[in-house]
Amino acid sequence: MTIPTSTYRIQFRNGMTFDKAAELVPYLNSMGISHLYASPIFTAAKGSTHGYDVADANEIEPELGGREGFDRLSTQLKQEGLGLILDIVPNHMASGLENRWWRSIVEWGKDSRYHHFFDVNWMRRLTLPFLGDDFDKVLADGDITLLLDTEAGCLAFGYFESHYPLSPATYAMALGSIEHPLADQLIALARDARAEAEEDFHDRVRELARQHDMDAFNRELAQAAHGPGLMSSLHEAQPYRLMSWRDAPRDLSYRRFFEITGLAGLRVEEEEVFLESHRLILDLVRSGQVDGLRIDHVDGLANPGDYLARLREEVGPKCILLVEKILAHGEHLPQKWPISGTTGYEFIATVSDALIEPEGLEQLRHTYAELAGREIDIEEEVRKAKGLMADVNFEGEFSTLAMMGQEMAQGHGMVTASDAETFARALRELLIAFPVYRTYGNKLGLEPADRQRLTDILTQIRSKPTAPDAEALSFIARILAGDVNQEFDAKAAVFRTRFQQLTGPLMAKSIEDTLFYRINPAIALNEVGAEPLPRSFSLQNFHADMKQRQALQPEGLSASSTHDTKRGEDARARLYTVTEEPELFSQAFAEWQTMQKPALVDLNDGPAPEPEVEWLILQALAGVWPHNLGAGEAEALKALEERLLPYVEKSLREAKLRTNWNGPNEGYEKAVGAYIRHLLSPEALPFREHFLRVMKPVFMAGAVNSITQTLIKLTAPGVPDIYQGSETMDLSLVDPDNRRMPDYARLTRLLNEPADPATPETWLNGHLKQQIIKALLHVRRENPDLFWHGEYIPLYAAGEKGSHVVAFARRLGKQSLVTIAPRFVLETIRETGGLPQASFWYGTSLTTRELTGTTPFRNLFTGETVERDERVSMEKLFSRQPFAVLLST
Repeated sequence: MTIPTSTYRIQFRNGMTFDKAAELVPYLNSMGISHLYASPIFTAAKGSTHGYDVADANEIEPELGGREGFDRLSTQLKQEGLGLILDIVPNHMASGLENRWWRSIVEWGKDSRYHHFFDVNWMRRLTLPFLGDDFDKVLADGDITLLLDTEAGCLAFGYFESHYPLSPATYAMALGSIEHPLADQLIALARDARAEAEEDFHDRVRELARQHDMDAFNRELAQAAHGPGLMSSLHEAQPYRLMSWRDAPRDLSYRRFFEITGLAGLRVEEEEVFLESHRLILDLVRSGQVDGLRIDHVDGLANPGDYLARLREEVGPKCILLVEKILAHGEHLPQKWPISGTTGYEFIATVSDALIEPEGLEQLRHTYAELAGREIDIEEEVRKAKGLMADVNFEGEFSTLAMMGQEMAQGHGMVTASDAETFARALRELLIAFPVYRTYGNKLGLEPADRQRLTDILTQIRSKPTAPDAEALSFIARILAGDVNQEFDAKAAVFRTRFQQLTGPLMAKSIEDTLFYRINPAIALNEVGAEPLPRSFSLQNFHADMKQRQALQPEGLSASSTHDTKRGEDARARLYTVTEEPELFSQAFAEWQTMQKPALVDLNDGPAPEPEVEWLILQALAGVWPHNLGAGEAEALKALEERLLPYVEKSLREAKLRTNWNGPNEGYEKAVGAYIRHLLSPEALPFREHFLRVMKPVFMAGAVNSITQTLIKLTAPGVPDIYQGSETMDLSLVDPDNRRMPDYARLTRLLNEPADPATPETWLNGHLKQQIIKALLHVRRENPDLFWHGEYIPLYAAGEKGSHVVAFARRLGKQSLVTIAPRFVLETIRETGGLPQASFWYGTSLTTRELTGTTPFRNLFTGETVERDERVSMEKLFSRQPFAVLLST
């Protein structure tokens, strides 16, 4: 296996094609990137902006350039010596009619050759939750008609632009009252139709249609559709049921991806499904065009361990395998998984340990609680969010699981556990208490580590006054662990799988997409992979996590920005600085509130925005504000407004407090939107002038944090992943803002220009960051073993400013590399108006006694020689710039 020394993530679509990516390959090579890391490239649902809604797993998206365009990109990558890692989506596919596998099961039901491809409960009709209202209401409104779809070659229900094919078994019912030669021909054709010959059937329907006046025939169909009861009876006879999208959370017959009804779960645990859905993927790996795979949402699969073992068997030992997997604090990847590691969300949380001032964070939390007018009990907030998900958003999945378990309890003769309400309450409590995304049980039960985790959770639940029925809780635990009678093994295995496939989505939607938009004392910490409950932050924690990272997944990615993060890495780094002087932001916020009071609106359910949302908006504004944007630049302010408004709308709807996606509170949202527009309007110029006076030092301190974060990512354990455009200043907001096409012409120009670290502008615009990335990625290329296998050694500075330094070494044999970077510099920047000078570090030194060797170091950024003294003077080391990376000569 060729382990990457670095990766560069590109989001295809939104203007990015294979040919445009090919043009960027020389730029990536010059920067020192070893592997291009591509978002999904397979044919997706029409209009897809991300590619995770795959419609054809065995075709490369024509709009990106198709197979020919991909081959050109592959050739360019090989010419420049770069590898390719491809993002694949084995968990789900688009549940749309453009997906021929899905369309087949819609039309033919259980007779379709693909009926077992999707995770569908065939004890019921296939639910299609894509109507604006109930079927009867939509039908009464005249929004559903009957037509012959000449392109698809079938009779269909027409609902605006969608044409849902009728089962051929119902053609006689649909056409029986129509006196037209084509009607008789279609009935005769459908009588002998077979699912295994569906393509031939559709071809023959098209051929028949070409022989007739279709306008006249469709008028006949429309007239027949108005006949008494025909459409309702015809709908009842289909293998599917058209229904309102609003009913999906409680009444769905297929497993979906999170809450997205447009994505249906694949059953890749079935050999035929695995092979057919991976046919092109495996061809690309075996041809040598693809060097690695990133597996999206691995926790959604029925058995991730078996899937990964099967995938490894097919791709061989040389293919890099990475999984999108969120690890809770202290959680580790299963040792049996044959992979390099995760995509690196946990790295973000680790870096925050080095850049968060813990006492300042506590002050921010206190101020936020005062704003909210209540003590913030995060544990209770987690319960509320998880309870909402179980009761509402995943009501159908929860009810199905509860019913399944209750029936097993009845079969075991359990008295209290057999009661539906009692069992459901126990199941709900277990789901709410689950601290990780999932366990990894198989058909036999749980592995010892997961058994212990389950035992710990049960102990926690039972210790509470609100503990559910003991018998019901114990029985659920027995099902999950595999301790049930042999006659119930099969049912227990299904229950276990369904439970494990529910805990992940429930956790993600509860924490990432609800709690992290509800509770916002420090929004930089509300990030993918972060812990919901308060924890301590310290350099000791940072170093401990890094040592563990080197031991457990040195080949995993180290991410700081992704297409899924809540904000760009540099916005996050900037907002970390607020914890250094929390009173600065709190006092300024109070003044901003007063200045913005005329923009508040009193609604029946309270002010809009409420103080906590004002706090969110103004922190977000602090994170996203371009450093060179003046207070009165109307055009640029309008552009900022167009980015901020969708972010806040998404934040409010994800919080699900006063508005949500399913039932938007238009009055409230309009009032909050007007508040934001006022912030950036000519009338609020005094506010923005005050805002910039306060925030200018924060911008500079944030830029210093950005460099420190970058130095850590490039030299600490793990493979640094550079998200598109984040090689310079990345102040993006959550998607879709973070999926915009970067200005690659500018990035290419900057890469070829030197950046003077003595000039603050090079810090603020990200030019220095890009040059540091370029320098260190080339060092990684030249010394791969040092970074893959080198020991991680924490280093600590001594002296007055010792707490303002984060440092560590990597050592392999006689070779060593030392990284030294600043932190907590907001106060000195605010006092001096510029970067920390050498005098700031007077009396501070770094001990290097842990490092062995006799040869001196070379400062990679200044070229200076640094002798191996027991203590290195920070004042001397930082005389030209306040950071250093030393490599033994």
